[in-house]
Amino acid sequence: MESIFEDLTVVEFAGVLAGPAVGNFFSELGAEVIKVENKRNGGDVTRQWRQPGEQSEGPSAYFSSVNWNKNSLLLDLGDVDDKRQADALIEKADIVITNFKKGDDKKFDLTFEDLKAINSSVIQGHISGFGTESDRLAYDLILQAETGFMSMNGQPDSPPTKLPLALIDVLAAHQLKEGILCALLKQKEHPEQPFRVDVSLYDSAISSLINQATNWLMNRKVPERIGSLHPNIAPYGEIFTTGDNRLITLAIGSDRQFKDLCIILGVPELAGKPEYQHNETRVENRKELSQKLKEQIGAFQANSFLEECHNHFVPAAEVKNLQQVFESPKAQKLLLREHKEGRQTIRPKTTVFTIQS
Repeated sequence: MESIFEDLTVVEFAGVLAGPAVGNFFSELGAEVIKVENKRNGGDVTRQWRQPGEQSEGPSAYFSSVNWNKNSLLLDLGDVDDKRQADALIEKADIVITNFKKGDDKKFDLTFEDLKAINSSVIQGHISGFGTESDRLAYDLILQAETGFMSMNGQPDSPPTKLPLALIDVLAAHQLKEGILCALLKQKEHPEQPFRVDVSLYDSAISSLINQATNWLMNRKVPERIGSLHPNIAPYGEIFTTGDNRLITLAIGSDRQFKDLCIILGVPELAGKPEYQHNETRVENRKELSQKLKEQIGAFQANSFLEECHNHFVPAAEVKNLQQVFESPKAQKLLLREHKEGRQTIRPKTTVFTIQS
């Protein structure tokens, strides 16, 4: 798996998160990824996105999150010699990843037509904010605001809240990666065929609203901020405290799971009550149900309760912080380490699928 793309060359004219995350996917699987950074601005802006107290040597933790095992090259595309170097890279590339602002591709003679003139079988993957015809700057926060994510996220009494990671960038990166993989498949049939794959953050965000979108489109139900609760399922997302003061959450997706939960808690009769017997009525009466479950779960130690849930195939989990997450052996197996620019960078793998034949 680590060398599945060892014969592939990717040139990345992209900064921040979404575009580099696509290049990161290919670098993890063995491709040679050359990251072209803006010499005039000192490189990818995320090199400077450091938290208070973060060491100043080497790349920032943010930059390291999506730039594993790439070869960085600082170029000024407005300089004749540097542009010649960029063209030479494009000529040998299988894939070119870009996130140029509207008009910059023309300014630097790097439109799709220009790329094809340099490399007739090139695959270009391009990410924009609001589409190729918009010159509007788009950071993840702006997209979360404009596509409904913030309006749905948070507690009922909290203001609209952004998700604590750049989810829209991640979603757009996945969609661009999928489009590029489709182009690579088509090139098996037509090796000389060039392709351009376009993805916008806006389109990716809208398409990722899934059931929340259909709740509106089909039922005209505007999602409200309900914290971690699920609008269609109960109990799902409620937070409970065990007897040893640890936080537990449940994701009960079926009536069978609810019955088994009640057996674990020693209240099997609860599953037979009309107001809790089926998911629809549990959603209607979720506040009262949550209070009853709170009393029962509070009598358990966390490990004992979670083990019982696991043994009975009842979806339950402890709410963990990132220290707890990465102290687990399971998460440790997913880490990549790289020594570069005087600093060791550690990050989780993003390509975690397996292929069997």
